[in-house]
Amino acid sequence: MSEFQLEIVTPTKLLDIGSINYVRCPGLDGSFGVLANHQAAIIALGIGEIKIAQNKKFHYFATSGGFIEITEEKVQLLVETVERAEDIDMNRAEEALKRSKQRGKEKDASLDEARRDISVTKALNRLRVSKR
Repeated sequence: MSEFQLEIVTPTKLLDIGSINYVRCPGLDGSFGVLANHQAAIIALGIGEIKIAQNKKFHYFATSGGFIEITEEKVQLLVETVERAEDIDMNRAEEALKRSKQRGKEKDASLDEARRDISVTKALNRLRVSKR
């Protein structure tokens, strides 16, 4: 199976994943996959799970969105945040979910409904990915 280079870039770190066979990303309109020799593109990413196939093993990451840039030379994920499944602190993620849900019950004008929904979605995603 053909391989290509993958980098994951956040505002605070660069993860050089190296040669991989496949990456599945959470697009705004649903998940999509990238194989070697994919057409060049820049695609917006949503909150969700990144799945990487490398050396016949799968690696999972939680992300809160960003972009993917696909070129002939490599693929870069330019994301707001990224966490490896095994690095996610489940207790912290559960607490974040509780706080987000509690904010939904409060009558706080400074925190609008859309932001509460995004917080809940991010927390649920981190919990789901942490179980991989």
